[in-house]
Amino acid sequence: MSVHAPVETWTPADSRIAFRAVLNGGACVYPGSVYDPISARIAQDIGFEIGMFAGSIASMTVLGAPDLIVLTLSEFADQAGRICRASPLPLMVDADHGYGNALSVQRTVEELERAGVSGMSIEDTLLPRPFGDEEKTELLSLDEGIGKMKAAVAARKEREIGQAISIFGRTSALAVTGVADCIARAKAYEAAGVDAIFLVGAKSRADVEAVAAEITLPIMLGGVGPDMQDRDYLAGLGVRICLQGHQPFMAAFQAVHDTLKALRDGVDPKTLEGLPSADLVKRVTRGADYDARTASFLTKSG
Repeated sequence: MSVHAPVETWTPADSRIAFRAVLNGGACVYPGSVYDPISARIAQDIGFEIGMFAGSIASMTVLGAPDLIVLTLSEFADQAGRICRASPLPLMVDADHGYGNALSVQRTVEELERAGVSGMSIEDTLLPRPFGDEEKTELLSLDEGIGKMKAAVAARKEREIGQAISIFGRTSALAVTGVADCIARAKAYEAAGVDAIFLVGAKSRADVEAVAAEITLPIMLGGVGPDMQDRDYLAGLGVRICLQGHQPFMAAFQAVHDTLKALRDGVDPKTLEGLPSADLVKRVTRGADYDARTASFLTKSG
């Protein structure tokens, strides 16, 4: 599958095959953090192997709200679908707690599979924040976590493993309950049939090494410090995806603010800096494809 392929020539199955090639490969990749069709196409054109659509970024993009689990499944799936429709870039998404219990997790898998997503994580954090909680992160019991992972795996409609959406068991145990509990959870989620383990909040290389030694699945890392941003080292541990953060959305956030403020302050629009070239706009909106369609379908034949 070419990342520059016209829309008509690729399918979600193609993207999922490319995604699994990353999981089954020998390298660790940094995903491109994306939040809408244009950002996904830019990441695709630049050469990112996969895109990442985070729950926190979805909440800000769709609702203009902080990451407090107030976004609904349908809102999240709709935005993910817009991204997948616009680009063959394989998309990994953070599906939080699956928007409820294990039965809700199944619905989440069904909707994100239909949206065209290539990979998704289900976490074992107790969400949303319960009444009276003092912002202390709590984890589900191991049994409930296992139930959610089994439900996610069972919900997939596409059973051909190479073309199926990849399920990641996500846990913050390293930061909340410690290495031993994290290992127990990772091994249990592996036994439940997930395709990869997503570790959040590792405090040291020793943490990641300890977990990696106990499982055989590919690993995804999030929320790690600069000392762990070494792709060769991580690849040797079986880490295939390592998040760097979600700076593109934040940069766009600031750019919109600065541009609007400059215009409000009376700056001449012709003197504004940081605007995209006409060539870049035409490329990421796939102007050439639409020119060809216009010529084919909106022009009188000879």
